[in-house]
Amino acid sequence: MDNCAVFTYTDEDFVNVSSKSRFDIALRSGWTEKMNSGLFRYHLGDLDTRILPGPCGFVAQLNILRGVERRKPQEIVSIRQNFDPNQFNFNKINPKELLFELQKVITESDQNGRNKKCKIIINVSPLEFGHCLLVPEPDRCHPQILTPLAVQIGIETVLLSADPGFRVGFNSLGGFASVNHLHLHGYYLDHQMRLESSPAELIHPQNHLYRLVDFPTGFLFYTQGPDLTLTVNAVCKLTDIMVDKNIAHNLFITRGCPPNKAGDPFSARNGVRVVIWPRLSCFGAKEESAFNVALCELAGHLPFKNRKDYETVTEEEVKEIIRKYLLPEEEFSELQNHIMKTF
Repeated sequence: MDNCAVFTYTDEDFVNVSSKSRFDIALRSGWTEKMNSGLFRYHLGDLDTRILPGPCGFVAQLNILRGVERRKPQEIVSIRQNFDPNQFNFNKINPKELLFELQKVITESDQNGRNKKCKIIINVSPLEFGHCLLVPEPDRCHPQILTPLAVQIGIETVLLSADPGFRVGFNSLGGFASVNHLHLHGYYLDHQMRLESSPAELIHPQNHLYRLVDFPTGFLFYTQGPDLTLTVNAVCKLTDIMVDKNIAHNLFITRGCPPNKAGDPFSARNGVRVVIWPRLSCFGAKEESAFNVALCELAGHLPFKNRKDYETVTEEEVKEIIRKYLLPEEEFSELQNHIMKTF
């Protein structure tokens, strides 16, 4: 995995929403080339897509082959499970699955020791166009627990993309992560999502921490960059609390409007929203027949495994499934109070 193209960037490459950026061109062209070369488990094509009627605006997609062909998830028994070199990890992939290496060029104004690299590899069982995995420092064999570098790279890739449809997410162990080797997901979804403009309540001004008002309830951070230090540290402090308390969680990073412009779907989405949902842990082979509840589903993107569910499901039925995986309101409030004291 060492002989690969390197995509270097600085803060000057962070762009507002427009047409395409250098990052989009590199990712889109490389991903399409890999698809045409037969490196994926199936040909993605154009997915059947419909917007479910209702205020949540859930984006439902039919992706039967992902449910059939994806790699069997590893056995996960703990949110703090150690990395196991004998299990599948991203150091064992076919080198042809590597798209490029992402490396930030350190400037005089950014001396945070960020001269670290991230592998961008294809997800061979894609959810959507451009579905890739962001693997920070793969040789260090980090378990699937967020680090400041991982969070920073997640936010920076969204800022590098000029496409508002490019999103990044993370599933913790117990939150439907299938590989215990630190990675995030990135992909394009050409649909606006309610999450980008949903209202939020400021609960900790010093750390710019908000609580989402809309379903499903989660924590929200907002940044416009380029200095991401405060946001990255606050996100990691929050997820570290959840790891310490053995609470599974999912994270989603997307272009979005400022919280004070919440509710306005036409507001400029040049900033970045980082949303974290604490949730009930799910270990073993427990799966829903329609869809699993992980980063995509909590954000409002629903990849369905069968046509019947895709064609007939209603917004209320989706919410009923998701509720089964969310922390009960009392537990969420207890966690919020603990976070407020710790912050």
